[in-house]
Amino acid sequence: MFLFVSGIKVLCAFLSFFEGDCPKDWCVTGAIFNYTNQLMSASENSKSIVHYNLTEAIMFLSHYMGDIHQPLHEGFIGDLGGNKIKVHWYNHETNFHRVWDDMIIESALETYYNSSLPRMIQALQSKLKNGWSNDVPSWESCQLNQTACPNPYASESIDLACKYAYGNATAGTTLGDYYFVSRLPAVEKRLAQGGIRLAATLNRIYSTKSKLARV
Repeated sequence: MFLFVSGIKVLCAFLSFFEGDCPKDWCVTGAIFNYTNQLMSASENSKSIVHYNLTEAIMFLSHYMGDIHQPLHEGFIGDLGGNKIKVHWYNHETNFHRVWDDMIIESALETYYNSSLPRMIQALQSKLKNGWSNDVPSWESCQLNQTACPNPYASESIDLACKYAYGNATAGTTLGDYYFVSRLPAVEKRLAQGGIRLAATLNRIYSTKSKLARV
């Protein structure tokens, strides 16, 4: 699938380390593999000297697991994942990346949850138990007994960026109720998927049967 962004035809797909989107593992998927490997090495060699800052490793793993589920973190180099696209979110001038980083979530908190983060978390937990319960096992799993498998998460994000994020969001656009209401379900699901997958990855890290792979 291709999309035209600022008049440029771009491919809506994530290409792995071997295909060119993550040279030398210098990208969010590479970072997830790196910090997973650091935590695993400490877990597997608990009696040996640890050569990594494990607090830093788990913090960065958590951070990048969140990043990879935000569609515009897998956006296009030409617009820096939407950072170069100036838009209005209702009456506020901002950039398109920030809309997906913060502003959809902030508007949801204010509109539906009385600005209460615990209420929003409770609502997502309810959806995990009910509406998304059948999907959770597939979200948690990694093929081939891998410990970390971020490449599919990146592919999901670029697909969402092309199908949902960039639509109706050219430079100078005012994004309001229609954009907010129609995109919020995708944002909420990505938040839930990120949390589930982080927990599953940590569980695998501290399991003796897991292994790190880049398939």
